[in-house]
Amino acid sequence: MSLTRRDFARSTAVTGAGVVLAGSVGALATAPQALAATDLDGAQDAHGHPGIGYGPLHPDPDGLLALPAGFSYRVVTYSGRTRLESGEPTPSNHDGTAAFAGPRGAVLLVNNHELKGPRANWEHPVPLAEGLVYDPAASGGCTVVEVRRDHVAEWVGIAGTSTNCAGGNTPWGTWLTCEETEDRAGQNGMTKDHGYVFEVDPADRRANRAPKPLKVLGRYAHEAVVADPKRGHLLLTEDASGPNGLFYRWTPPEGFHHGRGRLRSLADDAGVLQAFRCFDSGGRFVDDLSRATRTGTVYGVDWVDVPDRDAATVPVRKQFTDGQVTRARKLEGMWWGDGGVYVVSSYARDESPVQHDGQVWFYDPRRRTLTLKVLLGTGGAFDGPDNITVSPYGGLVIAEDGEGAQHLFGATDGGRTYPIARNELNLGTESAPVYSEFTGVTFSPDGHTLFANIQEPGIMLAITGPWKRQRRG
Repeated sequence: MSLTRRDFARSTAVTGAGVVLAGSVGALATAPQALAATDLDGAQDAHGHPGIGYGPLHPDPDGLLALPAGFSYRVVTYSGRTRLESGEPTPSNHDGTAAFAGPRGAVLLVNNHELKGPRANWEHPVPLAEGLVYDPAASGGCTVVEVRRDHVAEWVGIAGTSTNCAGGNTPWGTWLTCEETEDRAGQNGMTKDHGYVFEVDPADRRANRAPKPLKVLGRYAHEAVVADPKRGHLLLTEDASGPNGLFYRWTPPEGFHHGRGRLRSLADDAGVLQAFRCFDSGGRFVDDLSRATRTGTVYGVDWVDVPDRDAATVPVRKQFTDGQVTRARKLEGMWWGDGGVYVVSSYARDESPVQHDGQVWFYDPRRRTLTLKVLLGTGGAFDGPDNITVSPYGGLVIAEDGEGAQHLFGATDGGRTYPIARNELNLGTESAPVYSEFTGVTFSPDGHTLFANIQEPGIMLAITGPWKRQRRG
């Protein structure tokens, strides 16, 4: 049943300003004018109270990761330096990651490797492990990393996939890895069609054999996916332009129950894949999310059926006219929390109606609303939010993929942002430094360790320290 314009207008009138607050991250609202007050150094606030965050970042004598006082890091995997159980080097270009509780206190991490095109293009592609290969021509895939106090092991979870960017964990304990490409067999050296989602089980290696694309979720430039544990929906983002990408919802067929490996059992056209369509409180259609220029903006959400989810002749996002669906540039990371999903639009430039340096939205599936929680204005302290996670200490932790210095930064419940780490690995020169983006931000199941990746060359890091509940700011 669609949410009518009248219902939405009535609900926003009841809530006054229309800001729907939900759970521990409810009031995130980093307006452009507030960025100048961001606690980059953990200074006192206007009332003389200690600033939010953890204080200034201290340069790393090893030139890798600047952290606040009292924090430390451990290199878990390093492309070309650490090795898999098979003896082959750790693949490069680390991206989306999730952490799962493993046996006897171990942490199991599934790590995407965003490698596009032929294997010959990369020094360290994902090895073609027997029985775990989808397309032997493709270079990407996932590795599973087992972390113990005094031991790290790594093995292939899936190989022969392409451009494995983000993805998402599931309530049933698996990882959904997303291919951010639309390459067909015969393009870029591929022997099979790509642009799919695959399921990887970190705890059962046998379950990953004979990889099968989950065609029910469509073929397009997938970025991230999140499972709604109550309704069974899968929500997905698309990182694409020309035209801008879409936000999708897959509804399972009647009687279907999620579980390990059950998505593989479905027919390719099972369930319903839909793209979202937003409207404001006045019932006016919203063509692009960049139109929202104030935090607290609330849109109602309807869903429109995708005509051809496998994009046999026309890419999915081009199957709609401009007035049918709402678009957004660089729809990136997502994370479930507070009864809904946090969704990132990394930035908007000339391809969008309004420019910005990043948005974080909250989709409430019960109210069928989308609320702008974080808005980064151009020229602020941070830009280009990408992967994201909900922090057990309140607020969000966000991986930066922007210009210049690259940070992991937090956003408090009250909307203030603060640095957690800075990448100091210069891939350029002293006069023209280049710093790779952060990816794969995720907490260990016990909340004590923050895992994150530096995408190039491909480094997984475990960060520990005096974590604390963050004030609203």
